[in-house]
Amino acid sequence: MPPLKLQVFETRSARQQDQTVVMEASAIEDARLQAYEAGYAAGWEDAAAAAQAEQGRVGSELGNNLQRLSFTYQEARTHVLKSVKPVLVLLSTRLLPPLAQEILAPIVLDTVMPLIDDLADTPVRLLLNPASRPAVERLLSQAGGLSLIVEEEPTLGEGQVYLRLGEVEHRIDLDDAVQQIIRAVHDFFEYAEKETGHG
Repeated sequence: MPPLKLQVFETRSARQQDQTVVMEASAIEDARLQAYEAGYAAGWEDAAAAAQAEQGRVGSELGNNLQRLSFTYQEARTHVLKSVKPVLVLLSTRLLPPLAQEILAPIVLDTVMPLIDDLADTPVRLLLNPASRPAVERLLSQAGGLSLIVEEEPTLGEGQVYLRLGEVEHRIDLDDAVQQIIRAVHDFFEYAEKETGHG
């Protein structure tokens, strides 16, 4: 193929001579391919840099939002715990002890009845606090046919009863159960306050 001649349309000055550039077609194609590859690489680098900058910005915003969310969660949790604490403390310290007194007699009856079937002729000995005696005796008298020996023991709490039937002894201790619940409520809020302070 004959070499390609390009015509220059510039006006000639006195010093300029006719400048015609002659290139082979393959050289032009190589130059065009190199220019395309250089432009493509530059565009790719720009896009990668822009993507990396955007990813950094999004990551930073996400981190800030998560931190704000964490503070909001902690504030809400602290507020809820502060609101609930007086109610739970009141329930465990004021409501549970009288409730334990009310359910003591039915628990004693539920414990005694299965034992009587095994040893029908042996009397059941109840050891309890004098304050608990009327409620327990009233309920047990409704069961009828029970041979009971009730003994008062002032050192026992009002929620404590010992049942003895022959060699078998059962202990009912609602006072201890109530104290464990109160301790659990106290420990929960103490731990929650420490966690909120450190979190």
